[in-house]
Amino acid sequence: LAQHQIAVLEESLRQSRLGVDQSRADAEGRVNEADGKLAAAEAQLAQAEASYAQAKWDREAMTRLFKKELVAEQEAQRAQRNEEAQAAIVAAQKRQVEAARGALTAAKANLVNPAIRSSQVVAVQGQILQAQADIAAAQAEAERARAQLEEARANRKDLSVIAPFNGTVATRTAEPGEVVMAGTAIITLVNLAEVYLRAFVPEGQIGHVRVGQPARVYLDSAPAKPIDAYVLRVDPQASFTPENTYFREDRVKQVVGVKLRLKSAVGFAKPGMPADGEILVDGGDWPTRQARR
Repeated sequence: LAQHQIAVLEESLRQSRLGVDQSRADAEGRVNEADGKLAAAEAQLAQAEASYAQAKWDREAMTRLFKKELVAEQEAQRAQRNEEAQAAIVAAQKRQVEAARGALTAAKANLVNPAIRSSQVVAVQGQILQAQADIAAAQAEAERARAQLEEARANRKDLSVIAPFNGTVATRTAEPGEVVMAGTAIITLVNLAEVYLRAFVPEGQIGHVRVGQPARVYLDSAPAKPIDAYVLRVDPQASFTPENTYFREDRVKQVVGVKLRLKSAVGFAKPGMPADGEILVDGGDWPTRQARR
């Protein structure tokens, strides 16, 4: 490595001895090159500022439309992120302009330096300025990539539907990849840990029933296995029994609806299963039930 550095320095010294005129010509070429890079950097800055102005206008327009509920919140947020990304690009382009301007100043200063000193300084300064320009470009690219990443994350979040609770899928009305309108139901979730029996008590007996009283539920599929429950709710007014009541004479009776919340039977009792219920009123005992089939 040391020998290589010596060889590079010797070659630099040999080149510097070719004459002041050659060195000046090289310096003038570097000035022209630096001037061209500065012009290109300023043009890129102007383009970036124009893009930022457009992004700012879009964000302000989206903000007004969102306040009027004419666009979704995601559109307003997307415009905000785009404005921030364009602002970062403008800042990076400004750093590139400053670096190019510094390179031009250094190149002009070398026109009045001695040939050997000019060669050495330009080489080092050129490397430094080039490195600074590379860093500025890398920062701009990083800001652009960061903005694209945030955009992708926001889009993915918009496409994610989170269930409001843990449960079992009862029905699925949309297939993966299918396009649905906003507000369209895609699945029906059932929380089997909170199953209740909707039962009906004759109006004349409802006075003995209160919320919190113990109860038992007998599924038609397992009548010999009572499930512990309790009274969760009592309807505030009486009504006729539902039309799906088995016997016609029962459908014309006034009853009061109650909810019996099951304490267990997770995965055992499911929505829609027919069942009977018993409520233990004050001072009562559980009746002895005959075996059912």
